Amino acid sequence: MALNEQNKVSAEQRMGNRDLLNLVSPPRADRLRRLAFWLAAAVLLGYSAWASGVISLKLFTGLPKLGDAFVMMLVPSGFQHLPEFLWALMETVAMAFLGTLLAGLMAIPLALLCARTTFPIRILQFGFRRFSDSLRSLDYLIWALIFVRAIGLGPFAGILAIAVVDLGTLAKLYSEAIDNASRKPSEGVQAAGGTWLDSIRLGILPQVLPNILSATLYMWESNTRSATILGIVGAGGIGYQLADRLRVYEFGQASLMIILIIIAVASIDSLSGILRRRLIGRQ
Repeated sequence: MALNEQNKVSAEQRMGNRDLLNLVSPPRADRLRRLAFWLAAAVLLGYSAWASGVISLKLFTGLPKLGDAFVMMLVPSGFQHLPEFLWALMETVAMAFLGTLLAGLMAIPLALLCARTTFPIRILQFGFRRFSDSLRSLDYLIWALIFVRAIGLGPFAGILAIAVVDLGTLAKLYSEAIDNASRKPSEGVQAAGGTWLDSIRLGILPQVLPNILSATLYMWESNTRSATILGIVGAGGIGYQLADRLRVYEFGQASLMIILIIIAVASIDSLSGILRRRLIGRQ
């Protein structure tokens, strides 16, 4: 018995040494597979850089021009246009707020139709989920171009673009929060004689309301930056002014507008944090 135990221990030690040796120096086949993988990754990376123009003479010839533009933006100018810039900035903030508010209101019923907890008909639920996916599959700029073409230039096109994209995004976030909520309160409401709407209003919404408010406030903060970009394609706001100044090489005025945008985004970030703590009840 002792001899068998010694042989067993010796076999285990040999197996352990073999595993340690394979870890330190893997077999040739594994080394070749890893080498082939990294070579393929390097070739793909090099081709992507070449095809996208990252590795090209344009990059090196454009760097001095970029440096000149950066130097000209170090000194803001155009303070006589400050009221015009502030009005455009207020338009951008209002665009983000109204687009987020409109999307949040429409996302609640859509989220109820996308959630498994509140809408058990799987085929229709699948259709509503794919509908929300299709809304957020296109970027804000694409929707802004569509609405600018349909209703003309102005902030209303930007509001609709933000509302459409955020409708799909918020519906997904709301539905996930609803699916993660406990079903026992809603089942208790229905057992007491409540309707389907009563079970949602009294059993589901009180649980998910903090998550809904948090996601909506975050989207409002994010949409302030998105609304700035939408102005470049004609959706109004300070983005339109910024694109116009960059087009005529007024880098000092563009620098002033960028500073105003940074201040606005930081202010909205702080305000949304305060509202989130007040509404959710976190001190």
